[in-house]
Amino acid sequence: MAKILVTGGTGHLGRDLVPTLAGIGHDVRLLARTAGNGGSVEWALGDLATGEGIDDALRGVDAVIHAATLSPIARRGIRPIDFFSSPTSVDVEGTRHLLAASRRAGVSHFIFVSIVGLEFTTLPYARVKLAGERLVRECSLSWSVIRATPFYYLLAQMLDGLRWLPVWPLPTSLSNPVDTRDVAACLTEAVSDGKRGVRPEIGGPEAMPFANFARQYCEALGINRFILPLPLSHKMSLKMGLIETGERLGERTWKAWLAERARIARADS
Repeated sequence: MAKILVTGGTGHLGRDLVPTLAGIGHDVRLLARTAGNGGSVEWALGDLATGEGIDDALRGVDAVIHAATLSPIARRGIRPIDFFSSPTSVDVEGTRHLLAASRRAGVSHFIFVSIVGLEFTTLPYARVKLAGERLVRECSLSWSVIRATPFYYLLAQMLDGLRWLPVWPLPTSLSNPVDTRDVAACLTEAVSDGKRGVRPEIGGPEAMPFANFARQYCEALGINRFILPLPLSHKMSLKMGLIETGERLGERTWKAWLAERARIARADS
């Protein structure tokens, strides 16, 4: 079992990744700017943007899983500014700080969580994320890059934001978003399987037109919306981040994820 430093452990993916790692016996240390409550993990205070505390956080660490990212779109939905700029403090400067400190600490494996199709997407966030990935690919450490399609929770967040509209004009482009638990399982395997380099991409088990995901969303919530299919060229679909991968498929379907989300909502109400 390894001692693993996880960045981004308090995010959506991290909240599935940390217990998955700890559940099979790995010793997990979580890098965060403020300590949280977690009996099965150790908290290390540090700031990726400035590099403060990272050397201490890496003391005695065998492997790093760099899952931290700063996507304003994921946090609060898309705004006009997102077509022009995106912060680099975590994905570029933070990755650079973490790589340098990992070399000093003698980390044996640096695992970077990335996104399928970054080189085709025109959004500034994608360019920032790709710049961080390239830093990892060019470093002298032993590394792995694991790319995933967009997560289900991001798809739900986007569709939640459309609920006030009676008509939803949505592309027919194929995509296969994925459950964060399936990505967490993939990352956990990567810690100890002995492989390195660019790993198989992971996506959800179903590749469907994006409009079909929206229809299943409406069915699950029992709402009526007119979904207007919008055919897009393959090139335009890639630019918008509507992409699929068949290299590795997760287990949980979108419909199952929606049903679970509804059960949790009913239990909390």
